[in-house]
Amino acid sequence: MLVVQSAIEKHDFSKDRIPGQALLSVPDAVPWVSSGNGRKSPDADRYHCREHRGVVSAYLKREFAEPAVGCDVVVYTREAYLNDPDVTPKEFARIGDATHVIVAVLAYADEKQKSPLPPYRLVWNLAGGNHEAALWTADEIRAKAKEAIAYNNDWSTVAD
Repeated sequence: MLVVQSAIEKHDFSKDRIPGQALLSVPDAVPWVSSGNGRKSPDADRYHCREHRGVVSAYLKREFAEPAVGCDVVVYTREAYLNDPDVTPKEFARIGDATHVIVAVLAYADEKQKSPLPPYRLVWNLAGGNHEAALWTADEIRAKAKEAIAYNNDWSTVAD
């Protein structure tokens, strides 16, 4: 938490594409995280089913995760978090008087494919699930779609 706090203190949230929504590089966190991805496998025994956001999917077991080489943290200011279209009233109440909210920790095993949005999440964001997606150009959307497919072809998401 100290390395994330330091990254938050150094970041100017007013300069984010959507003010208050930041993707912070936190390489000093690598010793304390495990990556969220591992190489795809045809071996069904390497996977288990888990529910995430109301959908049951197959996830790679943690023991098959690749070592983390980097870590990014999605952090929103309180105001940006409360204005996010995905945040429920229950989550509003849960944050109390926090000034910032860690939305996601993205520890990855490949610098070239850091952890792009999964295809479903990409489409969700384009359909109104994230304010920044409304600002993406057609070229950005095509690039993000290519990244999502390339990642999805090579990697599986890890879950416990």
